[in-house]
Amino acid sequence: MTKLLPLLFIILWASAFVSSKFIVVDATPFASLALRYGFVTAGFFCFALFIRERFAGRPGDIAAACMIGVLFHGVSIGSVFYSVSIGLPTGIAALINSLQPVLTSLLAGPLLGEKVTWRQWLGIVLGFTGVMLVLGLDVGVSLPTLGVISSVIGLAALTSATLWQKKMSDRLSLPVTNVYQAFAAFIFYLLATLAFEDSVINFTSGFVMAMGWQILCVSFGAFTILLYLLKTGSASKTSALFFLVPPVSIFMAWLLLGEQVTHMDLLGLLIATVGVYLATRK
Repeated sequence: MTKLLPLLFIILWASAFVSSKFIVVDATPFASLALRYGFVTAGFFCFALFIRERFAGRPGDIAAACMIGVLFHGVSIGSVFYSVSIGLPTGIAALINSLQPVLTSLLAGPLLGEKVTWRQWLGIVLGFTGVMLVLGLDVGVSLPTLGVISSVIGLAALTSATLWQKKMSDRLSLPVTNVYQAFAAFIFYLLATLAFEDSVINFTSGFVMAMGWQILCVSFGAFTILLYLLKTGSASKTSALFFLVPPVSIFMAWLLLGEQVTHMDLLGLLIATVGVYLATRK
């Protein structure tokens, strides 16, 4: 069963990009995310109480969990929602996000003492090549500069959080870590929506369905799997999974939005799949 977790993570994480497009149509980005993480915090808290977890811990470990939550759930996801809301295509946002394995592998050695083998580097190169083939960057397309900058900031936050979480993964239990991280993200978005936007949420059927999916499947599902994979594996190998997110996002957009998939997309997906296999296999 655990062997299927990476595949499940890829599918759930990719779905976040597609479903965010439905959400920002009916709500401002930070207000919708504050709502999402309010529910997520309550859910994780109730689960931790049910299994009788202890929330006590060293103040430094709790503070670190909260800061990682701000980076993971706050800056990283918030940047995607914001960039998509101002016109950056979800595919471009996913492509920028997929550069995370390169940064993580570059930093995992000096910061975590992990050894990145030549096979992993080959897998990373193939994965990035596959992503570029699937998405490409049309020079003639006008992209919002602020949206690109926002996505790059999110990329830096995701990379930093991945490395930090790997280093801190044994300090607190997984359920307790989820509670602190989700609560920190909720406070972050609450402050952001009060400071930077005139909050709007229209509870249409599309918004409710997309928000429900992100709460249940992305926040409860994908992030829990990610923390588990970081706890049981290396940061560089786990991060290589992000290379498959953009191609899968493209296929989800084809299924749900009717967007066209070309032969180049299929070739890129194949190359990215081989790259992820090389980078993550034992």
